[in-house]
Amino acid sequence: MNKTKTKIVSALLACSATTAWAAGNVDLPQTIGMTAYGTSSAGYSQMVSIGNLLRNEYGVSLRILPGENDVSRMTPLRTGRVPVCSCGIAAYYAAEGVLMFSEDNWGPQPVRVITTSIASFGLSIAVAGDIGVETPYDLKGKRISYIRGDDALNLGTEAMLAFGDLTWDDVERVDFPGYGRAFEGIVANQSDTAFTVSVAGGPQQLSASPRGISWLELDPEDTEGWERLRSVAPYFQPHRVTSGAGISKDEPWIGSSYPYPIIIANADADKKLVDGLIRVFTEDYDKYKDSAPGNAGYALENQNLNWVIPLHDVVVDYYKEIGHWTEDMQQHQDMLVQRQNILLDTWESYTKANPPADKEAFKKGWMTARAEALQAAGMNPVFR
Repeated sequence: MNKTKTKIVSALLACSATTAWAAGNVDLPQTIGMTAYGTSSAGYSQMVSIGNLLRNEYGVSLRILPGENDVSRMTPLRTGRVPVCSCGIAAYYAAEGVLMFSEDNWGPQPVRVITTSIASFGLSIAVAGDIGVETPYDLKGKRISYIRGDDALNLGTEAMLAFGDLTWDDVERVDFPGYGRAFEGIVANQSDTAFTVSVAGGPQQLSASPRGISWLELDPEDTEGWERLRSVAPYFQPHRVTSGAGISKDEPWIGSSYPYPIIIANADADKKLVDGLIRVFTEDYDKYKDSAPGNAGYALENQNLNWVIPLHDVVVDYYKEIGHWTEDMQQHQDMLVQRQNILLDTWESYTKANPPADKEAFKKGWMTARAEALQAAGMNPVFR
């Protein structure tokens, strides 16, 4: 990169450019396929705005396949129908080969991050405002919602309990058949909490009810609490939340979040495609940041480069090129790639060793093999 180009990139990254520069060295195919959340989601709206940018600036057509669940979003990526997925936290579960990805037709997936968004919303437990709960430590003995068949939401709840040094044994578990029903249950005084995103409809419904709403304060300085939380769900991070029910820039919530969407590709994805996308997301930020709610989350300063899924190798090369890479980041990246390779190798060995045909026995055997392999490498299995 020459000095003139370096100055242009630096100005864009600092969000101080006064001229609408296009990203440099972009070589994208005429059409890019991508899966995303459903058409009513924030993630879909964001990808539409990126698609408009690609069409207007580069003549590239972004074809978005909306999917209503993790299977419909991840399957086209696995089969090669699309090279990119605008996913949720299921991207992490896929990389780890757990939950639905522990089944015999899945296994750990070789996914790599292109970019992520950390916007103004938060993810945690919404709490009825009339029970005096302020922190996770106050949840002991309270009625905590459990959503049947939704591992991600329940794991989020379990993580919040862990922050408060609690488990399901310390609370009254109340089962619900779905996410929406859980919030109806809080309003009807059948439960006291539900895991959610702060800008969703459920928290708005609770906030408008006679019970009101409160959010768990997660002190960023409580290192032991955060260590316990991350032992359950390491993808969470402290976050100053300014959007949501009962939350604003003037009255922020010091809570938690994790990236959404998570833009991923497989490790062997076309290098030119990945390189073009990371340049567009980074260098064209000023052009799309206000085009859809949550787009501001893609800013370079919002990228957590020591997160839980390895970055694509091309993305690492790009960050090195622009001087946004450190030795600590490289060590973390190397560890994540090693972890991914251990999981992929262990899955191959396990599936070739005549595993049980019974579905549950297969999953149990895989989770045991997975945990043993990671522990042997000095890594936390997280899931068991």
